Amino acid sequence: MSIHEECGVFGVYSEKETDVAGLSYYGLYALQHRGQESCGIVVNKDGLFYSHKDLGLVSEVFSEPVLESMPVGTMAVAHVRYGTTGATNRANIQPIEVNHQKGRMALAHNGNLSNAYQLRSELEMQGAIFHTTSDTETIAYYITRERIKSASIEEAVEKAMKYLEGAYSLVIMSAQKLICARDPFGFRPLCYGRTADGTYIVASESCALRAVGAKLIRDINPGEIMMFYNGQVKSIQTGLKEASPRGEAVSQRLTDEVSLNNDGKKICVFEYIYFARPDSIIDGVSVHASRVRAGEILAEEHPANADIVIGAPDSGLDAALGFSLKSGIPYRMGFIKNKYIGRTFISPTKKTRVDGVKIKLAVLDEVVRDKSVVLVDDSIVRGTTMGRVVKLLRDAGAKEVHVRISSPPFLHPCYYGTDIDSEKNLVACHHTIPEICDIIGADSLGYFPTERLGELTGGKGYCDACFTGAYPTSIPDDSGKDRFEQPLKGC
Repeated sequence: MSIHEECGVFGVYSEKETDVAGLSYYGLYALQHRGQESCGIVVNKDGLFYSHKDLGLVSEVFSEPVLESMPVGTMAVAHVRYGTTGATNRANIQPIEVNHQKGRMALAHNGNLSNAYQLRSELEMQGAIFHTTSDTETIAYYITRERIKSASIEEAVEKAMKYLEGAYSLVIMSAQKLICARDPFGFRPLCYGRTADGTYIVASESCALRAVGAKLIRDINPGEIMMFYNGQVKSIQTGLKEASPRGEAVSQRLTDEVSLNNDGKKICVFEYIYFARPDSIIDGVSVHASRVRAGEILAEEHPANADIVIGAPDSGLDAALGFSLKSGIPYRMGFIKNKYIGRTFISPTKKTRVDGVKIKLAVLDEVVRDKSVVLVDDSIVRGTTMGRVVKLLRDAGAKEVHVRISSPPFLHPCYYGTDIDSEKNLVACHHTIPEICDIIGADSLGYFPTERLGELTGGKGYCDACFTGAYPTSIPDDSGKDRFEQPLKGC
């Protein structure tokens, strides 16, 4: 599979000074799967911000001397980034920091705005100067602009959200408050919890809470803004989903630890299929259980006469287990993955003529030799990687390879953060399923049925636009964006 990871956000709020940088470090480590391009931490000590950000993995950017140099504080905001398009740009490393008339702000963002180009153009016409190619800076501009006219930063965030369309899970830090917000559709996950000593943690996934010893309280609701300050937790649930992008939104004030039933929720279903870590709980649903269920459904819809079931590491393993449990075909470990392949891996050149897939994956020959194999993976995008994996199995002696995919075919671009930006690169847009089967060299091919995606989210609302073209928001007008260094993308 060649879909890239989402970004990860993390925040810490404590009533007393503590090692918030250390907590953020371990939180980012748990979220590393969501982005390996860059990372950053901003610490708040007595209203002053201390930050460290750079390109690289968490372990590369935050060495022991760097962490020791960061002060204790009461708040922190942190981020791991995967830029969905364009060249790497140091200016895009988050969290973004802003100094303005009413103080400081640091902002970390996961998701993409579908109206980013429109908003940015309007701001530029008003004299705004941008330093990044990220739509995260656009969000920061709108919050800052509204902050000048608002009594509090949470009010400014609420007003700014009226202009934003698309996906955004935000963690924002001012001199006095930590604030988190989730877009009205809840495209991207966001949750919060509390440690035994009363420190509050906000994170993209619950696995990051567990990594720092925090207990999950609940997910942030779609359209909700939460504030942590003066030892209190307060919530604003906006009515933005029902309002026009420029319309007035009615706010409903809620108490802490109240979770809403939001029928308009549109969580990205690919969070359950691929993005999230298996040990995370998203909107009350176990990611591991969701993927096992996907494998069971594949076995029901596309059975195979085979000797063993194997999964493509790592995102296909849980679904492969589900296929095995439902079909009764034994589950086996078919691949060994090189765990040291990451951001710094250099693709083989024409001179070396080495297949990069062989460096990343090694087949256990004795497991697949003379066997009919069911290979389960999460997706096929262009088909080239899957074709190479199938060839690896055949070279290792597999008699037959039956490919099962735990997502439907990708047919449409995503405007909310998944790196699917053009139909011309999607093999399913140009070939039938039998043709794709021939292209990848498989004996059979079965995709997850679109009509059963709801079973992966526990019946909650979800976005499947990359499969169906049914976009929850208006499709963006990107005309003229070529004048920028790269298309406007957030994370």
